[in-house]
Amino acid sequence: MATSSPTPFHVFLSIAILPFNVLIIIPVIIFNLTKSSQSAFLINQPNWITIPLGIIALISGLTLMWQTIALFYRKGEGTLAPWHPTQKLVVEGPYRYVRNPMISGVLCILIAESLLLKSFPIFCWMLFFFIINYVYFIVKEEPDLKKRFGKDYEVYKKNVPRWIPRSSPWQPKK
Repeated sequence: MATSSPTPFHVFLSIAILPFNVLIIIPVIIFNLTKSSQSAFLINQPNWITIPLGIIALISGLTLMWQTIALFYRKGEGTLAPWHPTQKLVVEGPYRYVRNPMISGVLCILIAESLLLKSFPIFCWMLFFFIINYVYFIVKEEPDLKKRFGKDYEVYKKNVPRWIPRSSPWQPKK
């Protein structure tokens, strides 16, 4: 676990390695390898449906990612990378509604890519990415957070759902 506060370079490096590969490199490879075998369901949808939905998903995803990365850096004193994790439990902003808003942002961006490119294989990549993260959070991340933050994390976990957002923001008792 890192003991020093992250620098802007640490934040940039974590973004360049993790989301950049998930959101850019892998979808580009998938799209280029599968563009001749796209799903007729997505290809046959008119642009007036796929483009606005894709833009809404893209803006939502980018907003969530920006907010959560900034919160990790400013409030959590860490990055999204497991080799430079947050030093403080972040329970502000979108984290008051759902425990994994950063992954929700990534999923929104992948949905946007699948809609804007009309690519069913990219949609399948989004599902695969979600399943991997679902398992990772249960097996590795949540036990690690419990060890690092103890009772504070247990109370947070009990009050804030993993994937489906609460209808109102959770207010931790001080």
